[in-house]
Amino acid sequence: MRHRKAGVKLGRNSSHRKAMFRNMVTSLFKYNRIRTTDAKAKELRGWADRIVTLAKRGDLHARRQALSIIREQAVVHRLFDEATDRFGGIEGGYTRIVKLGRRPGDAAPMSMIELVAGDKTRTPKPSKAKTAEAPKAPAVTPAAPEAADAAPEASDDSVDAAAAETTAVPGPEAADDTTKSAAPEASAAPEAEEAPAPEPTGEEAPETETKTEEK
Repeated sequence: MRHRKAGVKLGRNSSHRKAMFRNMVTSLFKYNRIRTTDAKAKELRGWADRIVTLAKRGDLHARRQALSIIREQAVVHRLFDEATDRFGGIEGGYTRIVKLGRRPGDAAPMSMIELVAGDKTRTPKPSKAKTAEAPKAPAVTPAAPEAADAAPEASDDSVDAAAAETTAVPGPEAADDTTKSAAPEASAAPEAEEAPAPEPTGEEAPETETKTEEK
């Protein structure tokens, strides 16, 4: 009788069975899911849970124990690096078995075994402790440059030229004088253009003669 003998034989001896499950668990952690029979998937679940427990422990001895089972070092290193993020929030039950139906040919029941959260890594939960926010500094706008600083200093030559221009240009008072002097000339012009007085005609002359005779 098989007292205290866990596991299934699957029609293989111990060395063949151990080598087969080592290959299967390596493929499971490499591709995150594999397709196999129901009996092999149920037995492989214990192997996978044991490897994930070693990866969550994370020390050197656990890494060496995992390397004695998994055949590829890159798979072990990646599993140990991501184990805390992927499986840190759960305790046990790191795999899932999905029934796929019967296999064509021998009608063996098939299943797909996959890692829980195997497609993406789990994000760590934010801590409850509130961090003190740093006070925001007021936005400082750059000051406009002063006109005195921005304008270049005038040279002596430019000052002399500006003074000459101011003396040459007549001021508003001179303009008023010129308008006043021109105003009388404009008013005198119409007086010169007035027509002369009309000369007496021949009809009015006899009246003057008669007045002198009466006197």
